[in-house]
Amino acid sequence: MSAPSYAAVPRPAPGRVPARPHTGPTAAELLEFALRTASDPEVIDSLPLDPEGRTWVRLDGPGGSEAWLIGWPPGTGTGWHDHAESRGAFATARGRLTEHSLAVRLPSEGWQSLELAAGHDRSRSLGPGTGRAFGEYHVHEVLNPSAAEHAVSVHAYYPPLPLIRRYSRTGPVLTLEHVERPDDWE
Repeated sequence: MSAPSYAAVPRPAPGRVPARPHTGPTAAELLEFALRTASDPEVIDSLPLDPEGRTWVRLDGPGGSEAWLIGWPPGTGTGWHDHAESRGAFATARGRLTEHSLAVRLPSEGWQSLELAAGHDRSRSLGPGTGRAFGEYHVHEVLNPSAAEHAVSVHAYYPPLPLIRRYSRTGPVLTLEHVERPDDWE
């Protein structure tokens, strides 16, 4: 049985979405924090780097947000995932990261496997001093494509991550594999 086909749901145009009460920092404010922190050599140098796996240190984020300083050994990545209801941002401090994302809003629940319509894949390369902000339910993977150089980045999320959904991807088929909760990261 093939996965159900999923056509793109266009993102609403700016100004067309009913205003929600502003609580916590916006994605743009999270990005500003990530960029500012990524440019602070003292913070970046405080991260212990492991040649075998990613390392991370929790930071104090703005306005009650959750923030992380992350080290990426050569060739490592996150796999496809989202951050549920949290908006977020990340900025590269050292090295270069690649983000692959989907330019389509997926249903937040009620599915196990979706076949994505063509044309929704996006890819961007983020060198030192560059970053990316995103909204809720943003599905992406982040990679350090270098074969030799560690990368370091700063990430911030608001509200603090309630969960992360992990996906596998085979061609156009995206499959929900499991859900991680904060207790899994401690």
